[in-house]
Amino acid sequence: MLYAQVHLTLPAWVHDVVDSSRVYASDEDKVALAIALSAMNVDHATGGPFGAAVFGPDHRVIAVGVNRVVPHATSLAHAENMAYMLAQQRLQSPRLNAVLAPITLATSSQPCCQCYGATIWAGIDRLLIGASAQDVEALTSFDEGPLPTDWVGELHRRNIEVLQGLRADDARAVLRRYGESAGAHY
Repeated sequence: MLYAQVHLTLPAWVHDVVDSSRVYASDEDKVALAIALSAMNVDHATGGPFGAAVFGPDHRVIAVGVNRVVPHATSLAHAENMAYMLAQQRLQSPRLNAVLAPITLATSSQPCCQCYGATIWAGIDRLLIGASAQDVEALTSFDEGPLPTDWVGELHRRNIEVLQGLRADDARAVLRRYGESAGAHY
């Protein structure tokens, strides 16, 4: 029998961590939420050390995501992709900024090659990043895959603003803790 349905979920604890009525006014606040999600995902052993959040123009959360690769047995369940899919379902649009603008994605770590591509097509106007891909690879055994040499420039050419290194020490601390515990590749 062929599978004809995909069912992906976030861990139940997400509802206790995310306040959808809160205004996350600063870029640092937005990335802090993504990092908190990544840390909770590790603490609860519900996935890998990655978190992401999609924000609307009112600086409120539209959707969040955490890495759920191993629990759902799919390589597509990265934090950014989970956040994108949930935001797209909530707004009923595959292109988020066609409904609201600007749309901001805050992520605990630089998007891998897969999530980089999804960022282009999801309709993101601003990308806020904690740890770098080099941090991820140095502190864990994850392979972030190939990106264009000028990946930031490519995003800028598509009118996506990129801010890197926000709360990077906090993001690296989660990666380091995960890497030192020989965490499974969730």
